[in-house]
Formats: sequence, C-alpha cells, structure tokens
Amino acid sequence: MKKIVQITALSLFLGLFLSACGNENKIKQVTIVGSTALQPMVEVAAEEYQTHNEGISITVQGGGSGTGLSQVQAGAVTIGNSDIYAAEQPGIKADKLVDHKVAVVGIGPIVHKGVGVKNVSMDQLAGIFTGKYTNWKQLGGKDQEIIVINRAQGSGTRAAFEGKVLPKQKALNAQEQESSGTVAKMVAATPGAISYVAFSYFKDNVTALAVNGVKPTDQNVMTDTWKIWAYEHMYTKGKPDLETKKFLDYMRSEEIQTKVVKKLGYISINEMKVKVD
Repeated sequence: MKKIVQITALSLFLGLFLSACGNENKIKQVTIVGSTALQPMVEVAAEEYQTHNEGISITVQGGGSGTGLSQVQAGAVTIGNSDIYAAEQPGIKADKLVDHKVAVVGIGPIVHKGVGVKNVSMDQLAGIFTGKYTNWKQLGGKDQEIIVINRAQGSGTRAAFEGKVLPKQKALNAQEQESSGTVAKMVAATPGAISYVAFSYFKDNVTALAVNGVKPTDQNVMTDTWKIWAYEHMYTKGKPDLETKKFLDYMRSEEIQTKVVKKLGYISINEMKVKVD
C-alpha cells in the first residue's frame, strides 16, 4: 500500500513540475535592441505592458540604430529600434524588414552652459562640425575652444543630424560616444563642449541652441519649421508574430501616444503636420 501511495505522490509531483515548465515555455520572450534615443520610451512602454500582460517578457537594450538593424536582420533580436530608415544603413536589406513607426524625435545641438552662445545659423552649425570654427569667440561667444563630441558611427541620431546639417560635407574627426545619455552628461561637464541629442535628453544643465532663430520645440518639429528631426522606427524581420504585434500596436495606442510620448519628450506620430519618406 505504501508503494502505491509513493508512486502516486511521485506522479503528482512530476505532473506539477511538467505543468510549471509548460507555463514557463508559454511566456513570449521579446528582445528589443537599438536606438538609444528611442530606448527610454520603449522601456517605459514595455514596463507598463508587462504589468497587464503576464504572458510576455520584454528586454530593452541600447547599442545604436546600426546595431538594432543588423541584429534584427540577423534574427538575433525580435525588434530593432532605429532613428533612420533601414534603407539608409549600409549592409541592411530593407525589403526583408517591416517598419513600425512609433514616434517622432526632435534632435538638437546642445552646448556647455558657459560658452556664451544661444543661437547659430545652419551654416555656422555645419562649420562647427566640419572644423571651420574652432573657438566660440568666432560665433559671438567666449574666447574658448570648441570641443566637439560626436555620437559613434552607426548611431541613428548621428545619421539623422548629419543628414540635415551636413548633407554633402564630412564631419571632422572628434571624440565619439556610444549613447545619448553619455553625450548629454559629457557636454554638461566639459567647458566649451557641443554635441547633439534627442529633445528627450535636453536638461537644465546644458543649453539647447536655436538654429536660424528657430527654437528646438515640439511645435516647430510638427510643422517642419525645425528641420532636424526623425521618425522613430521599430523594425521586425518580416511580419511580427501575434504577441509581438500586440506590443507594437500598444506602442501606437492612444495611451502611449498621448501620455508616455509627450511626458518623455517625444512627438506623437499622430500630431505631425508633415510627412517625409
């Protein structure tokens, strides 16, 4: 009789164990990599989404747009975040990827608060990043060396910025940083420094420059009065599966577009007055 009870108990234990394993296997794993400009928005949305959807686990990492596009193309991640169109990135087969636009990001030049300059022309901005201007005194500021800080090659923020500011010019060789957050901190801490970040990284410890007298604001981006901006893309390799599609739909939902997008300094795709291919 004891042997029968022991066998029954063992069978029950194995049944529960296998059932637990089966439930774990049903959890959808979604890995998202790429643009650091888009990263804060996706992190907040992912956290909110997982709170109400127990069957999905979402991991969000940076690495830059180039990394996001190459990783999703290779099938190494579920979604690749990018500040640029896939067709703009060398080595990417855009026809194999599906674009899901989730927001618009304004990008603007930021400087150390002590440089003494608050506005530059587009030509002057280009001159700074090509090395034509080397001292803030040349632009009406302090007698202080201009320290250029670039995003790394493969950064979508860099590609978007240079595409609008340096369309036919080559940027000077300067120190490079992997993330927008690091760039913002370095500009704040380095006298004479200048770089560029998404509006969502604008802080009180740096000065965001106006260009041609136009301030870097959401309203000016919506009307294309401010020229330096880009769509935020979330790419999948082919059509997404059902669970991934549900999350991407959530990224474009009213809840995210009207609350999270604005709160974090992005612009809703629904509020743009212009469209750019």
